[in-house]
Amino acid sequence: MLTTESTARAVWGEAATAGPFAVLGDDAVSPGLHFLRVEGTRTLLTPAMLAVGGALADAAARRRFLCVLGDAGIGKTFAVHAASRRFGEGGQLLPLQFRAQPAPADLRSALHRALALPGEAPADPGAADTLIRHALADRPRIVVVKDAHRLSASCTEYLRFLHDGVPGGLCVVLIAACRGERRLRAQRMLSTRTAGWLRLQPLTRDQIPLAVPALHPVWEDVDPGDLMALDARLAGGALRRWAVITHHTRQVMARTQADVPDGRLLEAVADRIDGGR
Repeated sequence: MLTTESTARAVWGEAATAGPFAVLGDDAVSPGLHFLRVEGTRTLLTPAMLAVGGALADAAARRRFLCVLGDAGIGKTFAVHAASRRFGEGGQLLPLQFRAQPAPADLRSALHRALALPGEAPADPGAADTLIRHALADRPRIVVVKDAHRLSASCTEYLRFLHDGVPGGLCVVLIAACRGERRLRAQRMLSTRTAGWLRLQPLTRDQIPLAVPALHPVWEDVDPGDLMALDARLAGGALRRWAVITHHTRQVMARTQADVPDGRLLEAVADRIDGGR
């Protein structure tokens, strides 16, 4: 799906027209969403954020499934959560937490908790589903499932059951690794209920000098060549890895009382992270 300027502005506000890697306001995203919660980290309107915002707006309006695919650490979950929080009240977002190999019973329990239903989930599946479906029908919701490529066929069928059982449908976001795309596409029920398949890409080499200084003030005076070399060695365009690099860089700077991370300091940071490989 191509994100139009009007859709992007509707989701992200005026920052959507401010150019590449615009910084969203402090109130746009909860600081707790940032990996490691590094002080001073800014929320960037990356290409992934723009794409997810547009696709999620479409899926939420149509109450359909949305599949978000990408490698680890490139910001899939962050973008989905950040965009979801731009729609209505916070209670609209239902991120599900469950064990690595869930069964439908685990999804029922996760939904019971996410919906803040009273007490424990009923042991009887029918009773549990009645409570869940009534709550889901109360107002539009966005159900978010991480590591969706690990779901069994019975779990995806259960999500289909919920989608079809809620009047008007249900927006369900399936976040998965790229290697899980084939497994998800094999689920035939998704073909007619999915608003879009979104494959996110890591930042490119040329984008690093634009994105990283905007991500955190510590990088604003660092040579672009040093940033690209550091990315090639440690991050591969993944902002989650840059959060790790920023965390360690600030620790080393505090210990050495450095004002700007120079080449020698950055090499020490890189050795600290990857063991000198």
